[in-house]
Amino acid sequence: MFVAIPLMIVPFIFYNAVMLGSGLPAFAGTLMTVPMLSGALWTITLGDVVVLTALAALFFEMLKATMSNRGSLINHMLSMLVFVVFLVEFLLVRDAATQLFFTLMVIAFIDVVAGFTISNRAAGRDVSIGL
Repeated sequence: MFVAIPLMIVPFIFYNAVMLGSGLPAFAGTLMTVPMLSGALWTITLGDVVVLTALAALFFEMLKATMSNRGSLINHMLSMLVFVVFLVEFLLVRDAATQLFFTLMVIAFIDVVAGFTISNRAAGRDVSIGL
């Protein structure tokens, strides 16, 4: 049953929790600074971690899309619902109108489109024709 839960809900919940708790400036806060061999300083912010989490979730969603079982259809429907909630919040909530939230919404859209496409292609290969 956990296969049916879309993983993009994790960055969505995390973004909203930080937005309601600490506020939007928390996403720009530096979590870690790494000195590079070139002498430059590489800074990692909370917003960077959220995007990386969303990309990891997208990767695992693509792996889940290759499975053809009962939970995959529910997963696709819930992924579409997550994208619609992303879109509605982006359009209606002032603190969600940020580049970070837009990037998360685009990742959720890619999840929906790629999930349907990959599932369709994988299901087409599962069909055997008796000749």
